Amino acid sequence: MSNADGLALAEQRMTRAGVHRNAIAVFAHSYAVLASGETGLLSESDLEPIESLPRLADLETDDEAARTALRQTAVVKLNGGLGTSMGMDRAKSLVDVRPGRTFLDVIVAQILALRVQYEVELPLLLMDSFRTQTDTLAALAAHPDLAIDDIPLDFLQNREPKLRSSDLTPIDWPADPELEWCPPGHGDLYTALDGSGVLDLLLDRGFRYLFVSNSDNLGARPDPRLAAWFAASGAPIGGEYCRRTEADRKGGHLARRRADGRLVLRESAQTRPQDAEAFGDVNLHRYFNSNNLWLDLPALRRTLDANAGVLGLPIIRNVKTVDPSDPSSPEVIQIETAMGAAIGVFDGAVAIEVDRTRFLPVKSTSDLLVLRSDAYRLTELGEVRLVPGRTEAPLVELDKAYKLLPDFDARFPFGSPSLVGARRLTVQGDWTFGRDVSVLGVVVVPSAGSPGTIADGAVLGAPVDA
Repeated sequence: MSNADGLALAEQRMTRAGVHRNAIAVFAHSYAVLASGETGLLSESDLEPIESLPRLADLETDDEAARTALRQTAVVKLNGGLGTSMGMDRAKSLVDVRPGRTFLDVIVAQILALRVQYEVELPLLLMDSFRTQTDTLAALAAHPDLAIDDIPLDFLQNREPKLRSSDLTPIDWPADPELEWCPPGHGDLYTALDGSGVLDLLLDRGFRYLFVSNSDNLGARPDPRLAAWFAASGAPIGGEYCRRTEADRKGGHLARRRADGRLVLRESAQTRPQDAEAFGDVNLHRYFNSNNLWLDLPALRRTLDANAGVLGLPIIRNVKTVDPSDPSSPEVIQIETAMGAAIGVFDGAVAIEVDRTRFLPVKSTSDLLVLRSDAYRLTELGEVRLVPGRTEAPLVELDKAYKLLPDFDARFPFGSPSLVGARRLTVQGDWTFGRDVSVLGVVVVPSAGSPGTIADGAVLGAPVDA
């Protein structure tokens, strides 16, 4: 079967499922790139490192400039993820970060506080997937004051067929037909905004700017200073970037393309083997993407119209099995795109350096333990802040016994141990932590003696300056 046949079958499946025509056009473009064997590699010789960026810490804005910008701003949280890496089958945003308070509850608190403080509407919309929408909307029923007139609380991310890796045809999986589909990555934001009608609705309502971030990143509160910065820039798109450290050597980085001077993101999958050393040099390529993005909505409307709805974002070839829980099931390819890669589509994109308080993603139970601990506090405005005296979060590495959320919760039945005095915690083996356990300095809990229990009131380690 030819690639043309495979694409035709995929398009037919998407049409029957009611997928928007623009999403089908974007999929067709990505499919053609995949079938061509195009690698999307970015050569080091074609890039210029970014030596410095303006810093959020140096911004000088007044409340009126912030209020004016926020008055024209809406917020979107990417909420399509199920937290499958932690064994979840529902939206990750519904996990508790404090007893009785979920990621979603904290996000809502941040928005409501800003509305009161700056006397603005500041709509919040979630980009849900077909797997997260029902549970998320049910949870939002607990926040009746969030909705604003006719602006919806969410819109749906598109979906596309998983493709057999052997011939790029859409796979059939009668055991669970839902597994025949996958989301197209958060690069689908632009297509979903357009196809859902949300983009035009926001424009009709007078909104000009959109702040977008991940729902599992509670550091990504829509900062009024950044709203004012982006509004003053006049740029079509702006991204927030953090300084890379040695811990970020494997992650992607920001650069400038020599050919046209545009900002681009280069991921490890886009890097040639001979450029691996330069890619990992955090002093050469200094900034990584926080996935916090600012968009000018009129500019986005014009660009989509000029390109028939297809921005042409670089594709990510994600190889998995059709049933993620069954490694013996057939191998498939999921075609994905990344939201942040859109900076390479627009002339005049801007970037700003932010510190790591705006980058607190939870990708594992190790991250969740830190966020739940006393190393962080929640302010009255819903901000997540390190407690006074701490300049960086403790590092936590948990054994595979803690990988899945139910197993993790069972091993911390009384919540996180105290980490306010910890620098690093490594747990090897299978341990259940008792009540009021404290970690000080650098601690390794060895596997010897496990499975076992860490006693109530135990103090692990010693103060760093001891």
